Amino acid sequence: MLQGDSIATTYLDQAQILRIAADNAVDAIHPGFGFLSERADFAQAVGDAGIQWVGPSPSAITQMGDKMSARITMRNAGVPVIPGEEIEQVEEEAALIAIEEASHRVGYPLLLKASSGGGGKGMRAVHDASELISAARGARREAIAAFGDGRVYLERLLTGSKHVEIQILADRHGRTIHLGERECSVQRRHQKVFEEAPCATMRPQLREAMGSAA
Repeated sequence: MLQGDSIATTYLDQAQILRIAADNAVDAIHPGFGFLSERADFAQAVGDAGIQWVGPSPSAITQMGDKMSARITMRNAGVPVIPGEEIEQVEEEAALIAIEEASHRVGYPLLLKASSGGGGKGMRAVHDASELISAARGARREAIAAFGDGRVYLERLLTGSKHVEIQILADRHGRTIHLGERECSVQRRHQKVFEEAPCATMRPQLREAMGSAA
């Protein structure tokens, strides 16, 4: 039904999607994965059109789409987060000073991560202080090029760990369940190569603890 010859003119064309939904008296839109699924403006546009949006609210998408905001939200909700520190300074020299100061509190090895976007962009592993400033400049430069936002934050780098994500499902009445986990540890340049569910090495007790926290 979508007319176009590229992703931009089909799955990312909000106006066309909403027009098709209106023409076909669509009751609800589920965005699936990727494309417009994490666009708060699309979620808002769907609601404004009188169509049920099946997904997080626009405010939740905005809040969780910014990783520093997400960390703060999770901490305030009592969810365990990796030790780290948010860097709010936008101007580069001020940000670099704040990053250097925070590194003493976080400790090495650490990970610099872009607050916006994903896909491994704006991430740098730093193993000692001699690497920090050049890594921070590189992470900020990459984040600005990819997302238009150079803010980065610090997390303690957990070596020998696994990247396991918990999937949750909630409804408008506040009922929330978790749907188990997916193993995302196989990565290249901080980008997932493939995902596996369930995680073959997950202990039942840890699965329950992570599910409850999520």
